[in-house]
Amino acid sequence: MSSKSIVVAVAAVAASLAWQLAQAQASAPTRADVKAETRAAEKSGDIPKPGELGGPKFQAPTGTPVNRADRKKATRDAEKAGQLAPAGSTNRADNAIRAQPTTRSRAERKAETRAANKKHELVPAGQGPDSPPK
Repeated sequence: MSSKSIVVAVAAVAASLAWQLAQAQASAPTRADVKAETRAAEKSGDIPKPGELGGPKFQAPTGTPVNRADRKKATRDAEKAGQLAPAGSTNRADNAIRAQPTTRSRAERKAETRAANKKHELVPAGQGPDSPPK
């Protein structure tokens, strides 16, 4: 092939690519068109409201709004009436375990933990089965 035919072939390829690019841009909607379509979809209800897709669904509070002073007063009244749950764990199983007498001293527990650490039996912090995924 001569250099003239190579130049003609390259020019033909470049022209076809430029034509395809111009066609793609001509058929693409403008930013204003996309915004208008989005507004129309929002008004017609085709686009879900924030929080409707996935995640917990929250209900808007019903009734009259209560200011902070009224909430604090209601909490104090409930505390005086004994209607508030105690702070901390109220799980009966946890409380039953705590109520049991200990069978080992603190020194024995510390020695056990040191021995498990030397054998590499302890799980590093943050790497247990119920740790959050990365």
